[in-house]
Amino acid sequence: MTSEITLFVNPTAGRGRGAHAAQPAASALRAAGFSVRTVLGEDADDALRRAREAVDGGTGALITVGGDGMVNLALQAVAGTTTPLGVVAAGTGNDFARALGLPIRDPARAGECAARALKDGRLTDIDLGRTGDRWFATVLASGFDSKVNDRGNRMRWPSGRFKYDLAMLAELAAFKPIPYKITLDDGETREIEATLVAVGNSSSYGGGMRICADADLTDGLFDVTVVGDCSRATLVKVFPRVYRGTHLGHPKVATYRVASIGLAADGITGYADGERLGPLPLTAECVRGAVRVLAPVPASGRKAAAPGLQ
Repeated sequence: MTSEITLFVNPTAGRGRGAHAAQPAASALRAAGFSVRTVLGEDADDALRRAREAVDGGTGALITVGGDGMVNLALQAVAGTTTPLGVVAAGTGNDFARALGLPIRDPARAGECAARALKDGRLTDIDLGRTGDRWFATVLASGFDSKVNDRGNRMRWPSGRFKYDLAMLAELAAFKPIPYKITLDDGETREIEATLVAVGNSSSYGGGMRICADADLTDGLFDVTVVGDCSRATLVKVFPRVYRGTHLGHPKVATYRVASIGLAADGITGYADGERLGPLPLTAECVRGAVRVLAPVPASGRKAAAPGLQ
């Protein structure tokens, strides 16, 4: 393995934390004997082009500095290759780093972890989701959660997480169940009404909301969480339980484990890793071992899930 490592940096991540995180991470890697090259990019397209050039050029690893959006961009360069992906979590959500058991907002320690993994050969192949030619690592959101994202993205004020809290309140006021058509694996297409459908390659989104709490990054399957046609009052009551993952036991919540899923609903946008995919319909498949990561992936402690739509 080459000793040259590429840091893939989003300087604006986490309200500027990405720019400050790059230097201590690079220092930790250099102290371990690696040569470090930094890639920025003028915009997302330019950054991805540069990342792909680094991978094609044989870099020893592509290490993202930023949040889940930067991880998502890096996946488009490393998925399906033997180039390992590292994460220096400096964003707002950092759900992928959580899933891998990596340090959050501690760039020096994250750099040290990546260096040790490279030196010790602690590389783990994990699954990714794929929709068309787009890869994702955490959760594909559709429904109430994606409507909140849509509204938050349109708001110019306030900034940060408070913007999405206000967006959630606004969406609650306009809330009504969504008619979906869902196809699990190659089964029959079912029509249901639901609040949201979340497709989890890993367990959480939104900075620790464990919407698909039992998801396993190495089993070749998605965990799908369907929140049914509940009332506003029920949604408000159940929502806080998402942070502990205990919402999965609520009678309005159903879970399924599948290798692929088709989702269709009018007026609903799909988001994955917090990034906009586009309007439904979308089909997602879980691709086993699609990316190599610089982390020992934690074992899943999940329970058995229902085999199909009821």
